[in-house]
Amino acid sequence: MPVELREITAATVRTICGLEVAEEQRENVAPVAISIAQAHFEPRATFRAIYAGNEPVGFILWRDDDKPGSAYLWRFMVDRRHQGKGYGRAALEQLFALLKVQGITTLSASVVRGEHSPLGFYLSIGFIEANEVTSTGEWLILKSL
Repeated sequence: MPVELREITAATVRTICGLEVAEEQRENVAPVAISIAQAHFEPRATFRAIYAGNEPVGFILWRDDDKPGSAYLWRFMVDRRHQGKGYGRAALEQLFALLKVQGITTLSASVVRGEHSPLGFYLSIGFIEANEVTSTGEWLILKSL
C-alpha cells in the first residue's frame, strides 16, 4: 500500500491526534496533539500525517536546524496498530527525498535509550550514533542524505 505524507487539516486533526504508540513506547515520544501545538510556535517546523492509502497511520514533524544544510527530525511516530508494516520506513524515505531536494544534506534526531527505544529502527534505516547527548538527555543520531 502506498505511503504518503499529507497535510493535516481541520477535518483530519482529531483523527491524527488520536494516533498513539504502544503503552511501553509512550515515554519515548510526545502525543501528536502536543507535537502539533509545539510546532505552531516554531516557525521553522513542518509536520505531516503519514497515510497508508486513505488511512492515517502516523505523524512526522521536522524543522530546519541552526546549521545550513541540516534539519532535525523533531517527532516521528507510527500508530501502535500499524507498526511493523513498513510504513515508518517508507515515510522516512519520503522525508529524506524531500529534504534532499531542498538542499538538506544532514538530518539529525534524538532518541531515548532503553528497552523500548527506537534506536535500532533508526540505525537500520541509515542513521548513525553521534556519541553525543542532547541538552534534554537524549541520544543524538545523524543521517547523511
